[in-house]
Amino acid sequence: MSTDAMILRWGVLGTGRICETFVPDIQAAGGVVTAVWGRGADKADGFAQRHGIAFATSEIDALLASDDVDVVYVATPPATHLELAVRALEAGKHVLVEKPMAMTAAEVERLFEVATANDRFAMEAMWMKFNPLHVDVVSRIRNGLIGDPRHVRAAFGMPFPAGGSRWSAQLGGSTVLDQGIYPVTLAHWVLGEVVDVSATGTIRDGVDVTAQISLGHVGGRFSQLACSILEFVDPSASMSGSAGWIEIPAMFWATDVARLHAGSPEALFREPIHLSRPREGNGYVPMIRSVAKAIVAGRRQHPVHDAVATVSVARVLDEIRAQVFQRNLE
Repeated sequence: MSTDAMILRWGVLGTGRICETFVPDIQAAGGVVTAVWGRGADKADGFAQRHGIAFATSEIDALLASDDVDVVYVATPPATHLELAVRALEAGKHVLVEKPMAMTAAEVERLFEVATANDRFAMEAMWMKFNPLHVDVVSRIRNGLIGDPRHVRAAFGMPFPAGGSRWSAQLGGSTVLDQGIYPVTLAHWVLGEVVDVSATGTIRDGVDVTAQISLGHVGGRFSQLACSILEFVDPSASMSGSAGWIEIPAMFWATDVARLHAGSPEALFREPIHLSRPREGNGYVPMIRSVAKAIVAGRRQHPVHDAVATVSVARVLDEIRAQVFQRNLE
């Protein structure tokens, strides 16, 4: 770590679209991106030039061996997350791994085990849980704004162009893992542990491309969720309880506004309260800043999105995918 305790030096594995928005947010959060890896030297060099990164390479080992890297952001196709994160951890680097953290709950558990064995920080980059709007909304729910929270509805469906890792089983393509992880994470965050799963969906070329999901949560609570890369499925969310409900409009995982139908008869039946929490940068800044603080403080997991929460959601995603694939065989 650099002599200034709050300045972490980041290495980035990947040069795709998400890295183009994530790297500026690392820099806006006070971090320094010192190295980038790309699948080809041209890609790595071009990315480095665009973002002012001193070292670019097409050799992962060269980045992992660098003494100028404290933490590695893994943003490669999902099927490669476990292998690359493990290599980074075993090289002595902390890791922030793009969602999904790995392809299965067992792989997620393995990743955290390696992090513990190497005394390094590890977290899935579930930025929604650090978004000021979502943090505020969930805090209000915890403080009783909608009474006893009973139901969550959320979806993330939109037609994505064919091609790329989303459509490749070999690269880890999966609408459940890529899109469905957001509705499932929101439902788990608001309603608690999942005790029952029912899911159907569509498979194409070994990839789950749609899923319709019903989850039962502790205490009789329930959620109705959906995801798709074939068509639009209203990408908004709502959280309802015994004293009102909260709407988060599209795109629910990334927006900075919400409508509160709770707190007064006026808000319930006439005009909801409008809540706004403007985003910083491209939206990743709060998470990156919080991760940096956790690492500097010596934490090896983040209390907002720790191994227990990450593995719990991954187990639900496992079961959803298992049911979708099984029902396509029947």
